[in-house]
Amino acid sequence: MEQKMKSGVELVALGLNHRTAPVEIREKFCLAPEVIKKGLEKLEIYEHLHEAVVLSTCNRSEIYAVVSRGCGNTVASFWAELNNTECDEDFFRQYTYRYEEEECVEHLLRVTASLDSLVIGEGQILSQVKHAYAIAQSANATGTLLNLLFNRAIATGKRVRTETRIAFNAVSVSYAAVELARAKLGDFANCRVLLFGAGKMAELTATHLASQGLKSLYVANRHLDRAVELANQYGGQAVEWPEVYGLLGSVDIVITSTGAPHYVIHKREIVHALDSRNGKPLVLIDIAVPRDVEPAVGELSGVCLYNIDDLKAVVDDNIQERQKEALVAEGIIQEEVEGLMDRFAYLSMQPIMAQLSDKAEFIRCREMKRAMRKLPDLSEEEYRVIEKMTHMIVRKMLRDPMRMVNKTAGTSRERILKFAIRKLFKLQEESIDE
Repeated sequence: MEQKMKSGVELVALGLNHRTAPVEIREKFCLAPEVIKKGLEKLEIYEHLHEAVVLSTCNRSEIYAVVSRGCGNTVASFWAELNNTECDEDFFRQYTYRYEEEECVEHLLRVTASLDSLVIGEGQILSQVKHAYAIAQSANATGTLLNLLFNRAIATGKRVRTETRIAFNAVSVSYAAVELARAKLGDFANCRVLLFGAGKMAELTATHLASQGLKSLYVANRHLDRAVELANQYGGQAVEWPEVYGLLGSVDIVITSTGAPHYVIHKREIVHALDSRNGKPLVLIDIAVPRDVEPAVGELSGVCLYNIDDLKAVVDDNIQERQKEALVAEGIIQEEVEGLMDRFAYLSMQPIMAQLSDKAEFIRCREMKRAMRKLPDLSEEEYRVIEKMTHMIVRKMLRDPMRMVNKTAGTSRERILKFAIRKLFKLQEESIDE
């Protein structure tokens, strides 16, 4: 089913991700929140670009926009200027993807539900989408269309995680990094690991290392207090930044995940460290974007360097079970896409139909709670079946009114229909001359 909004604007998504671009390309489009906000605050200088949200993570860089119909190239211009990068047609053809209208809606919902992630079921993307949307709102860069789209996308992401087991036993990038290190060096009992960075990714990495019985953990961070906090949490030792390079001669594994915009480990430092290693191998796993380790380090004998793109094999080994749940999630996505496209089609009637949808959803949730109190022994699968059934009942009951609204939006019958709907369903009373 392909639908378009009945207005002079259209939805467009433009971006690149871990499937279309290697890390050396993605890192050029990794933007700090303050850079994104500053760019979105200047949105008004683009005549045909009305709304925008920019999503920038280690594995993707995307812009979702509302543009004047037929002016989609404005999105590419804004995106390139925001990233301070010149992009010709060959670049866009080779590394990027573009979605319009319904495809744009479906793509964002799949992203938010973690179906488009390197690790299907990972939990970080939902909060990243929320953060991207919050930045755009703070820059006054969103309006009716993107507010509706992102609120529904976030709700869909939560629904997928609630109604499926897609996140059950899901690996994370940090887990994959630890598994890769274990595959190279075996038992961690006699290993010494150095973590560069003390953020969320480093914390998750430390958790996985601890579960594997790690012998020694060192944590280095620009802000020593954060390194101390993380090291103490896992029985490790914090290292002041100027002293950290001295450890490269004695540790077995280095895992980096800083937010630095430049390399923090260079070839010269590893060359110096190799002199004191007596041929002992060194494994470096760089899961940061932009990368933390100079790529030339991988050319050195006795050194194994891996970046985030090298984790795919580990992820693939752990994906089979979640792919079954992904099929269930895809069904939820399609249902939500249809609902969103219906709502986009009658935006002029959106407020009253939102009232009706909200009332129906309130009643559905209330009756579900009442029913569940009487059925305490339901299995998780039985609950999911009933939950889905009630969603479908509400959706199908409202489908015909939605279609009628769609046909009358913008016509002489619109006001009369609004009045009738409010009377029939006891919604907020307003004048027929609203």
